Amino acid sequence: MTPVEVISATSLAEPLALLEEFLRDGEPVSEDFANRLRRAIQAGVMEVLAALAEGRIVGVLVLAYRLNVSASGHFASIEDLYVRPEARRQGVASALLEAVNNRCSKRDISYVEVQVEDDAAEAFYAALGYEPEGGVRVLSRSLAISYREPEG
Repeated sequence: MTPVEVISATSLAEPLALLEEFLRDGEPVSEDFANRLRRAIQAGVMEVLAALAEGRIVGVLVLAYRLNVSASGHFASIEDLYVRPEARRQGVASALLEAVNNRCSKRDISYVEVQVEDDAAEAFYAALGYEPEGGVRVLSRSLAISYREPEG
C-alpha cells in the first residue's frame, strides 16, 4: 500500500508545486493564496494529503471540511486530486481516497463529495463506491473580487 502523509502548513512547497504543474501549467499560485491555504490547514478546515513512493511525492489530494445545514453536520469535499503520470494505475489515488475515509471517520464525517470533469474520473470514483448525487446540478459564476483579511 502506498504510504500517505498529512502535510503540515509549513510543508506545502512540494505538494503545491505538483498541483501547480498539473492545474496551472506550472504557474505558481500567489503568495497570498499560499498563505490563505496555510491558514486553512492550521484552522483544520482543509487538509493536503500526499502519497509517497521512495520518499518522493507521487500524488496529492486537497480535502476541505464544510458545515451543512440540511444535514446538521460536517461534510468533506475533495477539491483536487492529482497523481503523477508515471505513478498512475499503481494504487496511489486509491490510497489517497482510503486516507480520506480514515480522516473523515476520525471527524465523524459520513459524507464525502467530489466533482469530476470526465467519464474516466467518474468511473474511477464509482468503482470506489461514490455515486452520482441525484437532482444536484453544479452551476458557477465568476466574480471579480479582491481578497481582504477578515477584521477582528
